[in-house]
Amino acid sequence: MYKRILPIIQLLLILPFFSTCITEDVPDNTPEGNFEALWKIIDTQYCFHDYKHQEYGLDWNEVYRTYKNRITPEMNNKNLFQVLAEMLEELRDGHVNLVARHETSQYREWYDSYPANFIDTIQRIYLGKDYVITSGLKYKILEDNIGYIHYESFSAAIGEGNLDEVLNELAICDGLILDVRNNGGGMLTLSDRWAARFTNEKVLTGYICHKTGTGHNDFSKPVAVYLEPATDRVRWQKPVAVLTNRRSYSSTNDFVNKMKQLPKAVVIGDKTGGGSGLPFTSELPIGWSVRFSASPMFDPDMNHIEFGVNPDIKVDMNSEDIQKGVDTIIETAREYLRNHKE
Repeated sequence: MYKRILPIIQLLLILPFFSTCITEDVPDNTPEGNFEALWKIIDTQYCFHDYKHQEYGLDWNEVYRTYKNRITPEMNNKNLFQVLAEMLEELRDGHVNLVARHETSQYREWYDSYPANFIDTIQRIYLGKDYVITSGLKYKILEDNIGYIHYESFSAAIGEGNLDEVLNELAICDGLILDVRNNGGGMLTLSDRWAARFTNEKVLTGYICHKTGTGHNDFSKPVAVYLEPATDRVRWQKPVAVLTNRRSYSSTNDFVNKMKQLPKAVVIGDKTGGGSGLPFTSELPIGWSVRFSASPMFDPDMNHIEFGVNPDIKVDMNSEDIQKGVDTIIETAREYLRNHKE
């Protein structure tokens, strides 16, 4: 009997110590505990530390020392949120968000520092009254026989049959303008579905890596990403101009990168807003969540695309055209397509 009781007593003595070991690294729901939790999440999971250090000298350890001094035990939730949001702004990443019930933080310089390059009242002049709407698309044939499609969101699902119908309708055109300005993204599957209509062969569009550990450089080897052509579907065979601005981001950024790799496509406008990486979400003890990209994506030359894709032809809407109700970017695309007829 004694021999059976002794192991139980030993286990009971060990369990409190073991329990302490498990919980000692779990941050408390205090201002300091939430600060420590957020700093560590970014330190171990965010995937652009080295890139940011090379770009502008980000030192995440120095950020820790600076912002820890602003945390006090008596601060209220509103003040805590403000300090944590400002700490995240040190990343200069518009796709990092701290989300609370009362507010969502965002680094806005990623688009505020760029011209808008899209005015819906001017776009309506081009669309006129006879445009067609289907599954999130607005399209028509312009007077110079150039097709124009504006896709407002990759959250607006469009089926393969819809794409067949639209591309068949525009098949008589000499070229196609695909306007994804102000498209904030949505489903990556729709990015693939759209881009697959503009290639006849398998194309390398870039690479993706995945976090494999907590170190800043703990990544998998780059994995190639390919675009496959749509099989047994209508595919566009003429030149296509993709229009972009800084508010083209997330899955739209992914779409623009894919299109840029295709021989008959040209990207015109401004640098996109980035945000192609697969999103990662974690929670702080207080219940607030933090969201950011945790899988770096690259173009075929291993350039980061997380912070935007540069256009092939850089052009902004100029003030003189705006006063005349003219969209400089659309006009640049029309001129390009007229000069590249097949």
